[in-house]
Amino acid sequence: MKIFQNKNFVRLFYAALFSQMGTTIGNMAFAFYLLDHFSHQPSYATIAELMYSLPTILVFFVVGVVADRFDRKKVAENCDWIRAALTLVLFGALFTNSIPLVFLILFLRSAVTKFFFPAENSLVQGILNKEQYAQAAGLNQMLFSIFMVFGVGIGAAIYKTIGIHGAVTVDFISFIISALLIRSCKIPSSARLPNGKLEWKDISIKSSLNDFKAGIIYIIKNRLLAVLVFGFFIFGIVNGAFAILPMFTMKYELTPDNYEWYASFFAIALGLGLLTGSGVGTLIASKFKPYQLMVFPIFITSLLIFFLGFTDRVSIFLVIVFIIGMCLGPINIAIGGWMPKIVHPKLMGRVSGWIDPLMMLAQSITLGLIALLFPKIIETIDYLYYGMALIILLVSLFYAWTLPKLSEALEAKEKRNQRTKTNPNITSI
Repeated sequence: MKIFQNKNFVRLFYAALFSQMGTTIGNMAFAFYLLDHFSHQPSYATIAELMYSLPTILVFFVVGVVADRFDRKKVAENCDWIRAALTLVLFGALFTNSIPLVFLILFLRSAVTKFFFPAENSLVQGILNKEQYAQAAGLNQMLFSIFMVFGVGIGAAIYKTIGIHGAVTVDFISFIISALLIRSCKIPSSARLPNGKLEWKDISIKSSLNDFKAGIIYIIKNRLLAVLVFGFFIFGIVNGAFAILPMFTMKYELTPDNYEWYASFFAIALGLGLLTGSGVGTLIASKFKPYQLMVFPIFITSLLIFFLGFTDRVSIFLVIVFIIGMCLGPINIAIGGWMPKIVHPKLMGRVSGWIDPLMMLAQSITLGLIALLFPKIIETIDYLYYGMALIILLVSLFYAWTLPKLSEALEAKEKRNQRTKTNPNITSI
């Protein structure tokens, strides 16, 4: 693949992988730690998940602005250094056994993480051509799947062998490696600073709000982009539910005595499914329109999530999860390849800055509802799966109705623009 000849892409690719892997290992280890030490209070594990999503509320209006106005390479690299420093503080805080203090540090570390991916994604867009976007999205999804397979499993293994402190140490090392990889990149200033150089003194609350407003106006005016961004809100619901429900399913229903290992098997099954689906999706992406890679897999996913609520056998549960992962792979490739084509490079940070808040808002709402409803109001986990399945089913129907029309309109516009460039005497309507 030609894309692997781009050394900057390869380094950014692995930097994102190490960064996300470190975060996942730590997050899973903390969930196991809280469930072990506070098994009579399952809401603690849910609150820990909230600490990863709630910071979005504090920083969402400046995340995209920072990615677009400042040196994207420095932003991504400094995020890793800061998270590494906070991880050292977290390591010390664990010895105090103060859960509120640990939650606070997790909250701060998560807040810094929100700045990393918009900056890193914007850099990737600046170093690739449009023909490589879908390919890059497929490769990103495949490596993300690999980190899911090994990251959660390693997190469980580290927690069971050398404890929570070992997981935190892996977190620290991962952030350091990611920062060094980003520092080694040689990226032109046009990709790092697409809007020109800007100093901190030139940034004010008013200018930040104006840039933030420009991002949402840009999304709203582009109907296709608005529909895709709305989908991320729905996916946030799925992320929130899958962050905690499988663990609860193993702990309180299927395998109470070995829930840590089977919870990691869930991640392995999902990751292998994503890896398989991403591989297939990368091969067939050029043969199908993006919306076709989204509508049908989303519909099938809704049915499979419904079946998760029915099964009472671990083996069947994991097989269904694997198939769900296969469905999610092409969806992520379609969105990942479509978004850079319809977003102007100068606004990519601000658009990306909206995606994460919407997903985290949905994830926070979902986790909050789970903490409130289970087990005080809803005593059976199955009903939570049914509710999630219904939401995903409605999304698939919505996309089936809107995406084909919007896709055709975009293709017609691109053809008119191409004819105009070829023959300047032709005026597009």
